[in-house]
Amino acid sequence: MTARSTDATAPTLIDVRTPAEYETAHIAGSINIPLPLVQAHAEQLAGDLDGPVVLVCQAGGRARTAHAALTAAGAQQLTVLDGGIAAHTAAGQPVRRGRPRWALERQVRLVAGSLVAGSVLTSLRFPRARFLAGGVGAGLATAALTDTCAMGAALAKLPYNRGGRPVTVDDAREALRS
Repeated sequence: MTARSTDATAPTLIDVRTPAEYETAHIAGSINIPLPLVQAHAEQLAGDLDGPVVLVCQAGGRARTAHAALTAAGAQQLTVLDGGIAAHTAAGQPVRRGRPRWALERQVRLVAGSLVAGSVLTSLRFPRARFLAGGVGAGLATAALTDTCAMGAALAKLPYNRGGRPVTVDDAREALRS
């Protein structure tokens, strides 16, 4: 499947993961437009969308957030790939692979788990450290209820998750037009 095809019904695939996640594995022909870029420039991007669009991320959460932003900006014919890239590959569908990196969700689990374990251990000596574990737990519960993740958004800004070349709104709009 390609991002653009001579077949008028072929959807445009937009992958809203970080450039590094996209570089690791993506559906051939998809266009990488990271979620923060979609949110910041939804109106411009919505104006460049023509025909059906499938939004893709690791598991579906970020794609749903992009769907909401683009829909609010007037985009139509949007769908989200159920289960994201994870479900796509689990179903045996092909992806293009590059340099291996951890998915953002896995990084969040590592950082959150480390903070909780570290604060519990530290609380043996400094009892107030237990509140850090509580704060992380509250943050994870909020992330689940709102289907957003502040820790994931922060981790996405790290150099490890930026990939080789950052995606600009001009790059994204050009890719959508071509």
